[in-house]
Amino acid sequence: MKLLFVHYIDKPVEPTEFMKSSKIPAAAERRAAPDPVGREDLVRALGRELGALLSASRALTTQSAANFHPDLPPAAFHIAWWLHSYGPAKSSRLALEVGMDRSATSRLTAQMVSLGLMSASSDPHDGRGVVFKLTARGESRVASAAARKGQEFNERIADWSDTDLMGFAALLHRFNNRLELPAE
Repeated sequence: MKLLFVHYIDKPVEPTEFMKSSKIPAAAERRAAPDPVGREDLVRALGRELGALLSASRALTTQSAANFHPDLPPAAFHIAWWLHSYGPAKSSRLALEVGMDRSATSRLTAQMVSLGLMSASSDPHDGRGVVFKLTARGESRVASAAARKGQEFNERIADWSDTDLMGFAALLHRFNNRLELPAE
């Protein structure tokens, strides 16, 4: 029995045809995958494509971080994005939420405060703690970097049908729901 990927709901497509028709960054420069003949080959092909997706995602995030502020490392953009998405927080919460150690988070927040991208104020619930939030300038830079990232993303899927998008989103959702986070 030969396994098939579904490219269009009504048109099954062999995995290699699907991969060739996908617009994955640097696909032309990557080595062509051998034709899958069994499940192990399909799993390896999926692994290659997930690796390409993750690499492209890292590159896009690095570019977004540079758009946010060229003098800051990409990790600063993760902190700024989290604050943009969820609002003010203490350094310890930021470190936990973005998966960084507290000292690195502290250094980056201090840099962003000195650049006028964030403000620091005493915690209204605990006068000893410090709460960070994005300034208007920080919000504007995050929004601008996110808009550029969104534009790049939309360009990559511009010629996809709604059915393609729905199917891809559903498969990614199914895949991501099976991932288990490592125990701390």
